[in-house]
Amino acid sequence: MAKQKILFECQHCGLTTPKWMGKCTNCGAWDSFVELNEHQQEVVKKTKSTTSKSSKAQSINDIVEEEIYRYSSLDPELDNVLGGGVVPGSLTLIGGSPGVGKSTLLLKVGSNIASLGKNVLYVTGEESASQIKLRANRLGSNQDKLYLLSEIRLDQILLELEHRSYEFIIIDSIQTIYSEAITSAPGSVTQVRQITFELMRIAKERDIAIFIIGHITKEGSIAGPRVLEHMVDTVLYFEGDSSQELRILRGFKNRFGPTSEIGVFEMRAEGLISATNIASRFFNRNSTQSGSALTVIMEGSRPIILEVQALVSESHTPNSKRQATGFDNNRLNMLLALLERKLEIPLSGYDVFINITGGIKITETAADLAILAAIISSFRDRAISKETIFIGEVSLVGDVREVYALDVRLKEANMQNITKALVAKKPLEKSPIKTFIVDEVTKLLEWY
Repeated sequence: MAKQKILFECQHCGLTTPKWMGKCTNCGAWDSFVELNEHQQEVVKKTKSTTSKSSKAQSINDIVEEEIYRYSSLDPELDNVLGGGVVPGSLTLIGGSPGVGKSTLLLKVGSNIASLGKNVLYVTGEESASQIKLRANRLGSNQDKLYLLSEIRLDQILLELEHRSYEFIIIDSIQTIYSEAITSAPGSVTQVRQITFELMRIAKERDIAIFIIGHITKEGSIAGPRVLEHMVDTVLYFEGDSSQELRILRGFKNRFGPTSEIGVFEMRAEGLISATNIASRFFNRNSTQSGSALTVIMEGSRPIILEVQALVSESHTPNSKRQATGFDNNRLNMLLALLERKLEIPLSGYDVFINITGGIKITETAADLAILAAIISSFRDRAISKETIFIGEVSLVGDVREVYALDVRLKEANMQNITKALVAKKPLEKSPIKTFIVDEVTKLLEWY
């Protein structure tokens, strides 16, 4: 009798190995390998094997470009993140913390698409159909073309697709669905990988747009194997605290459009809706206090004015605290070291805290100048006028460098009645905002 081959699989990334390892060499997770039985090994082999027919290579000039068809979800912010609308045959993954609004948004979107005359299927594995009905009543999302299915078995979901033709499907959530052909528990690597593969096949063969909701881990990443994000066409993440009104939907992968756009939503009694007039939602102009400065960042093609808040207080411990919310902590340490070296501001004995209002995380360097201005304002306890913005990247040598789309940023600032701007270079177009050139960090002291 032939000896059965032993195979272990990482429950985080799906890496398989013939021996057990304490730490995964692919994703670095500890104690994540479990032994697969003989049936599970066959599933892994089938999943990894290629079944496509042999084909010949073609010159790229001979390939005919296919036009991507889209239809609107009737939600302008979601359409913006998706690159213009929903693409038939696409597989989209939406992740986010519990209570952030994933199910609420997709139920509303499903109702919108059903109102267009398209059959929509909402598959819920976590809640009963009556619970979804209560939420639909609150959202005003009752449509004849919107069908609910409370089921966690993949075979029954596929059977429902044979009874009725659907054009839009919502899976809530992918970790609760399981296949009876696989003996592993729901949410395991083998289950999630096989179910996602089946959903992808259905989406491509039947030209159905499928949205799946994914749980996230305590680190903020999608739970399950990393291959899940590689298999889908689009990956969207919700950002923001569930206790705040504003939520941000950011695209991290999109095979049909750009990934630089974001969608801003507002949680209200009638559900998660597209936020309107968000230009003044991220800063407060009513009060002028020390430790606050305004800047303009670019999220895709959208300029957003943000308020940067800083608190500098005397430290009573040997190790001063450096903490940033919505800003890179390592870059904050670099800017603080630059202040001590170039401006000779003794911050070693002070705790420094930085906060970006609105729950937005700044990923670009255009806010460096505003960070420095807010820190100096708090250190000297002198307020900065709310009619002034700071736009510029700060280098290690103390230079302030220009940023892209300066004209767009100043145009947005002018619409909010801002009259002064401290920038590294004059804009190309004539702007009604009075600009002051700050090409060195030392020139910041001239404004205080």
